[in-house]
Amino acid sequence: MARKSGRAALTLAPEQRKTLEALAASRTAPAREVERAKVLLGFAAGTSITELQRQLGFSRPMIYRCVDKALAAGVQAGLRDKYHRPHEPEITDEAKAWVVSVACTKPKDHGLAAELWTISALAKFVSAGAQAAGFPRLAKAGKSTVWRILDGHDIKPHKIRYNLDKRDPQFDRKMQDVLMVYRDVSIYSQGAVHDARPNPVYAVSVDEKPGVQAIGLTAPDLPPVPGKAQAVGRDYEYVRRGTVSILAGIDLHSGQIFANVEDRLRSVEFIALLKRLDEHYPQEAIIRVVLDNHSAHISKQTMAYLATRPGCFEYVHTPEHGSWLNLIECAFSKMARTFLRQIRVKSVDELKARIVKGIAEVNATPVVFRWNKSDLGVV
Repeated sequence: MARKSGRAALTLAPEQRKTLEALAASRTAPAREVERAKVLLGFAAGTSITELQRQLGFSRPMIYRCVDKALAAGVQAGLRDKYHRPHEPEITDEAKAWVVSVACTKPKDHGLAAELWTISALAKFVSAGAQAAGFPRLAKAGKSTVWRILDGHDIKPHKIRYNLDKRDPQFDRKMQDVLMVYRDVSIYSQGAVHDARPNPVYAVSVDEKPGVQAIGLTAPDLPPVPGKAQAVGRDYEYVRRGTVSILAGIDLHSGQIFANVEDRLRSVEFIALLKRLDEHYPQEAIIRVVLDNHSAHISKQTMAYLATRPGCFEYVHTPEHGSWLNLIECAFSKMARTFLRQIRVKSVDELKARIVKGIAEVNATPVVFRWNKSDLGVV
């Protein structure tokens, strides 16, 4: 169809045509860009403004603006809105910087009770202090204005992003010590006697899992019913019957778990676990224990017991906040995902019995963690 608008023809490069066709068929792009892509494709094909209006149903002024921008500044300009500022901003950059500086402090620094700002509280504080700070325009600033200022600087003073400082100055050395134990296990998989090591050395990873809850039912569970109920039915309410602690160690050579279930977590309970390990291994063996710096591990009572078995136990401490280095955590994770998952009991004693039974089931098919040299991070 002949063009009668008096405008020059719009020539599209193959890449431009391909881009416009994809945009015109898009279901996720902004609607205004899809419409303008259809206009430009039709105009480039030789369709008149009148015919474009009839085919697409768009207004003539919209089509004129789109075509004129494309002819004047290119296809991309025809797709985009023309930026314009009706008037100079009333809130200066200095005023915005002041709002940001206030947001980077805490309310308590200004005599308020709160620890963190809310957008509402920050807007109220900015509005009250704007006149004295020399920014009278902000005296009527609301939440939306303050939010836009903060968003422009990517500041969110109402949120906390947690992190963990490296507080242990010997973190790297302790980590290397633990990894060296794991490498030693991979070399002497059974703690066997070696020419350079006359006594067998067994490595045991030890830790505690406190606060395991004995939770009881308020009504019996309902079993699944084919065609009616897919899952176990359980009442929302429950009864707290107490808690227990699991003191456990895992033999890194065999995967066997040694565990005591106790009401409390003190030195006497930890010593009981050490005595159990001592009874299990040969008298001449060295038991290398990977553990953290829990008070029960290094108490006077524990040290007194260790003195009665000189040379039997070797402590290898994990660094502070380095529990991920302790392989017993893998065993605790397995417990949480298997026999402790959704467990309900009638008493604390039943919980203890079922934990002991669950550990026995795990020990029936023990899993040995094998470290590879590439995993150790040591030479």
